[in-house]
Amino acid sequence: MSMLRTLRPLTGVFRSARIPTSSVSRRFLSATPRASQNKVRPTGTGFEFLPTNPLPPKPRQHGLTEIRGPYYAPVGQTYIDELLSDWGEYVDGIKFAGGSFSLMPVERLKAFIDTAHKHNCYVSTGGFIERVIATSGGSKDQISRYLRACKDVGFDVLEISSGFLSIPTSDWQFLIELTAQHGLKPKPEVGIQWGAGGDASVEELESAGTRDVGWVIERAHNFLNAGAHMIMIESEGITENVKSWRTDVISGINSKLPTDKVMFEAAEPEVFSYHIQNTGATANLFIDHSQIVQLACLRRGIWGTGGTFGRVVTVG
Repeated sequence: MSMLRTLRPLTGVFRSARIPTSSVSRRFLSATPRASQNKVRPTGTGFEFLPTNPLPPKPRQHGLTEIRGPYYAPVGQTYIDELLSDWGEYVDGIKFAGGSFSLMPVERLKAFIDTAHKHNCYVSTGGFIERVIATSGGSKDQISRYLRACKDVGFDVLEISSGFLSIPTSDWQFLIELTAQHGLKPKPEVGIQWGAGGDASVEELESAGTRDVGWVIERAHNFLNAGAHMIMIESEGITENVKSWRTDVISGINSKLPTDKVMFEAAEPEVFSYHIQNTGATANLFIDHSQIVQLACLRRGIWGTGGTFGRVVTVG
């Protein structure tokens, strides 16, 4: 039986007022993670005498930064090697977007992934499995073939997204288990926006409607119980392509799910600043590769905007 189902778009969208970064004036302490991890300060910089926030070293359980690789920019092996040689301490993972890896010569793809591994970074497929499911009619054989191919070229994490598809929770849990059986870390993506992931306009997304945050939290719990490595939170409908941010959704997720098992898509500086303000320097965030330095400075507490300058601190 096909995994695909027809979903009637939900209506009745409620939004909270957008909270600008500059409106917060308190000091921001990192939220206590579920699993403690020693924190360290940068070494070998020549400026160790200057105060900076101690943060968990790689490999981290929290405070993860995943960056977007090839898609909007043709990020290649040489570029990523140079980038990580300078800033690799502040990058934990690299994600291919839009199935871009499927267009690369296989040896170049393997070399790219090997380069990331050299810098102690994992590599994620992004949510391309959504297209595999849609074009195969939910064929287990075709999905398994895709998973084997991803493992063979060296991928570590497989994101399971379905912004355009309606998949029963039980089928989603099956995909998580199947992914783990193939030696990949399953990372399901969930969000409130129906039709997310296609660069749709605000008007298009509004007409499609949103899901209740309780739906997101319930499924995230189910996916973690099924063996999900981490939950990716889609930003569309929350902070992306909306007229005002759904800060109530962010608060609801952070209050009901373990923060070390949740990663928010936050590929705009004002968005990741908001997450750092409200969750602390050890928030798990997905950003663009061009934003590594800005986020690293914010996490370390050495720079920021008017609302964060000198206010992001950790203890340890």
